[in-house]
Amino acid sequence: MFNSLTGQINHKEENRVLLQSSGLEWEILTTRTSSHQLPEPGENARLYVHLYHREDQLKLYGFATVAERDVFLDLMKVEGIGPRQAQKILSGIEVHRLVEALEREDLGLLGSITGIGPKTAQKMLLKLRGKLSIFQPTGAGLEEDLAGALIGMGFERRAARTAVAAAMRALRDGALPREELERELFRRAIALLSSQEASG
Repeated sequence: MFNSLTGQINHKEENRVLLQSSGLEWEILTTRTSSHQLPEPGENARLYVHLYHREDQLKLYGFATVAERDVFLDLMKVEGIGPRQAQKILSGIEVHRLVEALEREDLGLLGSITGIGPKTAQKMLLKLRGKLSIFQPTGAGLEEDLAGALIGMGFERRAARTAVAAAMRALRDGALPREELERELFRRAIALLSSQEASG
């Protein structure tokens, strides 16, 4: 129904934004990560949105990147995680670190995130590892698919392509099935980019 809203930010908090667009002021619930990425009040911004509706409530959630929205929607596929808990989870960890934790089966890191206990962490691994919407092959080629997914997560284009190329070189002689190869390349590329951010 909605993909995104563009307009002027009138007010910004850590989990809520008021966005003026086409004569309407929208109240958009967001994450701490997205809030920090968005410009200050008075400036224009684009938020990728999801309209959550049930019989007793209608709420609009918005994110600074498509990748964060995709992971938000994936989290809600996990039994016991609703929109408020998904919002809290993504306020406690950046998307690429959450994806890396899932791919590495890092239950310790997952369990340390606000809003996630040991049981929920286990459910997340079973439901989401290797199945995140953030990486849906487009048929453009494995290297392009991987780089595109990383760029969508907020990594710089050149750094993403370099990390994918390095991961592919490291696994060049590996005889892995394509699906397993994709997952391993994705995991390695994220690890490389994360270590670069930490050292930078």
